[in-house]
Amino acid sequence: MCARTTTSSWMKQLTNASRQGRHGRVLHLFFAHLRRGDRGLVDLHPAAVPTALRACARLGNASSGRLIHALVITRFPFLAADAVAATALLDMYAKCGLVASAQRVFDEMPRKDDLVAWNALVACYARHALPDRALALAIKMRGQCLRPDLMTWNAVISGFALAGDDQMAGELVGAMEEDGFQPDVVTWTSLVSGSVLNFQYARARVLFRRMVTAGNPVLPCSATIVSILPAFANVADVKRGKEVHTYAVVTGVEQELTVGSALLDMYTKSGFLLEARRLFDRMAERSTVTWNSMIFGLANSGHCQEAIGLFNRMLCDGARPDHLTFTAVLTACSYAGMVELGKSLYRDMQEEHGIEPRLEHCACMVHLLGRAGWLAEAYDFIKAMPLEPDCFVWGALLGACRSHGDIKLAELAASHLLTVEPANAASCLLLSDSLAGAGRQDDVTKMKRLAKRRRMKKLDGCSWLSEST
Repeated sequence: MCARTTTSSWMKQLTNASRQGRHGRVLHLFFAHLRRGDRGLVDLHPAAVPTALRACARLGNASSGRLIHALVITRFPFLAADAVAATALLDMYAKCGLVASAQRVFDEMPRKDDLVAWNALVACYARHALPDRALALAIKMRGQCLRPDLMTWNAVISGFALAGDDQMAGELVGAMEEDGFQPDVVTWTSLVSGSVLNFQYARARVLFRRMVTAGNPVLPCSATIVSILPAFANVADVKRGKEVHTYAVVTGVEQELTVGSALLDMYTKSGFLLEARRLFDRMAERSTVTWNSMIFGLANSGHCQEAIGLFNRMLCDGARPDHLTFTAVLTACSYAGMVELGKSLYRDMQEEHGIEPRLEHCACMVHLLGRAGWLAEAYDFIKAMPLEPDCFVWGALLGACRSHGDIKLAELAASHLLTVEPANAASCLLLSDSLAGAGRQDDVTKMKRLAKRRRMKKLDGCSWLSEST
């Protein structure tokens, strides 16, 4: 078989793997082909390099992308001037977070009239929290006799929306309309997503309503649904979330993994466990994120045995647990008082699954031991930690000491908490409760004076304040 026929057959395999989303397979085929080429058996198809670079971009595989870049320079210099290959290279660096490398590729392109390349760099800056540079580049395009298109406008708008600059994002939408482009589903999804990521849930809901009820209504896509659902993840707003769920069912996107996972997360966080479990059970495909959401939801709602059972089912189904999975199942063990199982899972996490303990795992273990009254072992665990204990670790111990009346250890935990978070009044409040329970009113007064003197505040987000309840 001649080299040309071999190359044609190989390129067909490469293209098919790319279309099927098998990006790891694309890179395997690409580099295997080059190794055969080292022995003079095959030639390289010009479309192979862009295809391989797109696979690197999808996988975030910068090391392989750099290797391909080196191969272009040393072995296939004719591709250096190819606009398609250069744009694929720029896009690979951009999606791998290597902004400077993407800019360098752009600067070295022999021609500056490729709108696709400009858009790739604009999107790079927008994606990596540099919206001002994205906007400056879009303006510079006009100096090159290139008119920004809808993709350019959407990229810049997305950059400011993600940065939380709602005013600028809105002004750019107006400028886009003046330039002859109407907001499409990508525009609206960027605005909604930016609001949600910046915790502006009310604004996100308003934008979503405007999207579907404006003079020129735009139908949401699956990405829009995934973006908006976190804005409904509480009991007060879950009714609207159910309406979005209905839309997902009607349009047939409910079965998409990302949509199903987002719906499940909304239901579990708002405490609608029955709806969440029904959705979970009929999902055709589940990711680690899906399993984690369901296990967390069950554990946080007090269904600890069910959460642990679901974790075991996850392992039997061959799903791969991650660090969040173990945080969820350790939480379940803690609330269920299953100390030995929790200790066993903590070991398995490291020995069988190769997951190094994080601070959240350590806080779960301290809470597990402390809640069961094993205060000395909990303190020994903290002293043996490979990580520096944070407020959640010491807070878990302090909460347990309050529950079990260990004043001496409570004072020790509180002193560490004051060192870690000197402005947080929680440690003083918890210690005051413990001292009051022991009848030490003079010490309670001293703690209150200390909190007042330091102008302490009760900080939000400290879940360990109620750990012992």
